[in-house]
Amino acid sequence: MKLATTTSDFGSYRSCDADRIRELHRAGFRYIDLSMYSLSPASPLMQDDWKEEVKLLKATAEELGMEFVQAHAPGTNFLSPKVTDHAFLQKSVIRSIQVCGALGIPNNVLHFGWAKGLSKKESFERNRDYCRKFLPAAEECGVNILTENSCAVNMGEMYYPNSAKDILEFLEYIDHPLVHVCWDTGHANCEGSQYDEIVKLGKELYAIHYNDNYGLSDAHTMPYCGTLNNDEILTALIDAGYKGCFTLECGAHLRRAGSWPHKRRPFERDTRLLNPPLHLKQMDEVLLYETAKHILSAYDLFEA
Repeated sequence: MKLATTTSDFGSYRSCDADRIRELHRAGFRYIDLSMYSLSPASPLMQDDWKEEVKLLKATAEELGMEFVQAHAPGTNFLSPKVTDHAFLQKSVIRSIQVCGALGIPNNVLHFGWAKGLSKKESFERNRDYCRKFLPAAEECGVNILTENSCAVNMGEMYYPNSAKDILEFLEYIDHPLVHVCWDTGHANCEGSQYDEIVKLGKELYAIHYNDNYGLSDAHTMPYCGTLNNDEILTALIDAGYKGCFTLECGAHLRRAGSWPHKRRPFERDTRLLNPPLHLKQMDEVLLYETAKHILSAYDLFEA
């Protein structure tokens, strides 16, 4: 498998830039998951000359011998009452699909919506309508839209497909050849065993987000920093016939102050230790790469 990681490493979920690509390359990575999770009106990719920014990203990757293999669309919950500019949200998701098309990225992970009081049927209906807004762009650009599993600790009493059964039912409801699945191992670790879940997804599993936690919260830590059973996941991916990339979504393991999911308490008298320095984050990124390489190599799956 190709070993990839997200450009949201080394910071927040803001859009990618050339410096981040170089940091991933320095750590050992050659395959890139482009995070467009938090596109804002000020983001370079949302400007009229966005194609120039894409050219820069592509040129940087090519210079370093790297390849974009996966992406994440804007993560805003369109059903949230906090969302007031639905026109921009729709534009940003379409732009993320266009960027994928320009960079040759086949799979773009999209968070669907959730809200209090929605039944499963109502959720399916609202999300099918939402998805249909993006299908023309996906068809034009040749990009798959991937939905992913969440977990009860994230959603509480609000409905969201957390199981393979519900996800497959949702795909059947949408009924489009460009809509498939990304499986998030950290979300699933908060639900319990996931071997059977992954195998059930079978041919619909187009991508993964590989991360760890203690099963109590969606922490997005690196493998071996939680309770995730790596043997279970690797065996499941093999038995499911998975052909996609091994894509890490561990965020920045050494997190800056104020970053999700746990904010560091401030201390007014001094801030010299508030944020980890770049050289420690670089060392941490190398450890992330070597850890994932070890996991894949143990099952003879690592692809240089």
